[in-house]
Amino acid sequence: MVVLVTGALGQLGQAIQFIASNYPDFEFIFASSQDLDITNQERVNHFFDTNKIDFCINAAAYTAVDKAESEIEKAESINVVGPKNLAIACKKNQAKLIHISTDFIFDGSSNKPYSETDTTNPLGIYGKTKLDGEQAVIDNTNEYFIIRTSWVYSQFGNNFMKTMLRLASERDSLNIVSDQIGSPTNAVDLAKALLSIIQSNSSKYGIYNFSNEGIASWYDFAVEIFRINNVVINVNPIPTEAFPTPAKRPKYSLLDKSKIKNTFGIEIKTWQESLLQTI
Repeated sequence: MVVLVTGALGQLGQAIQFIASNYPDFEFIFASSQDLDITNQERVNHFFDTNKIDFCINAAAYTAVDKAESEIEKAESINVVGPKNLAIACKKNQAKLIHISTDFIFDGSSNKPYSETDTTNPLGIYGKTKLDGEQAVIDNTNEYFIIRTSWVYSQFGNNFMKTMLRLASERDSLNIVSDQIGSPTNAVDLAKALLSIIQSNSSKYGIYNFSNEGIASWYDFAVEIFRINNVVINVNPIPTEAFPTPAKRPKYSLLDKSKIKNTFGIEIKTWQESLLQTI
């Protein structure tokens, strides 16, 4: 089983590399943007023509939520054109596609965890391009799994956890937003879930949610990061309004994971338990 992983240098790509040796039945091809420019259809087609690929995990994405508001064309190129190109190549070469999406496709007005069939309404360019990317996959191949996830962090790349630890080394106190609610996702847990889907050899294609279990605000997440790392710092909860950003964010973006658990038998750790893995 040959598995292509795009976005190999991103958080999820590095997380898959981290656990790849545990999957001897898979032959992984890890491709960074230098190795494979997914925004270029010709290069994507050539890559698929010269490599026999059974499964493609598209972990490449433009994820700079605030920058996306001014870098619209770049966000669209990576988040919409890229997935479309991969979907077309996958269909042509009988490869299956796993595409990663986000909780930011929702507006946060719900009062219960979002299911895969709930109405989408992104608040910003990032969320809109990710939603358009989902549609590009759906329109161009039949054999796909779209995985919506949230608040991804890990020991790799740039993320909230690493930012908090860096800031704590520079400051005596931090103000952290406490009224945006969701669930952190350890990239390694997400990677394991994706590889479980491939191992299942399932044809139950469609959209699935995955994040770690539990509820948190960014403030809760920060407090727990500092606690398990024995960092002493004053952390002050603040409302979203006190920390204005170019892009609006959903106030509530918990994801209902019933479908992925029931379909693939995936057991999901709480975010607190999973956070301990990163120490």
